[in-house]
Amino acid sequence: MQPTSLIAPLLLLAVASTAVAAPPKAQLIDHSSDALISAQSARSLLAEGIPAKVWKIYPASKWAFTSQVEGGLTANGTCVVTARVMMLPLTPSLKAVLFRPSKTATAFDAQAGSTAEQCRDLAKNKLKKAIESVVSSLVKA
Repeated sequence: MQPTSLIAPLLLLAVASTAVAAPPKAQLIDHSSDALISAQSARSLLAEGIPAKVWKIYPASKWAFTSQVEGGLTANGTCVVTARVMMLPLTPSLKAVLFRPSKTATAFDAQAGSTAEQCRDLAKNKLKKAIESVVSSLVKA
């Protein structure tokens, strides 16, 4: 077989592989306190909590979501937690996140007599509430 007869199929394969690019990956950013929730857990909760309907209307190529969970145990054993979720635009050219929140939700709570584990559970629940609030403001269930 001559090398020139292999060029056409290889060229076709190269063009086909560039034409079918994967959709952009969603930017899920976390700025939480590691004492309450890990960044991986927070991003996982964001990914689970944002339905496909949202991504259809607000594509990942134009929008990012960020979470922030702060707080902890006070000296007398009260767990204080604040969880915030924001939907942020991306720049058109660089796909960098702009801190100009389009939607924001904050959930907070305090629970007396908590252990560290109970405080982490409260943090996850408040983050879920904040995610639900942002999502419900974007799409109907």
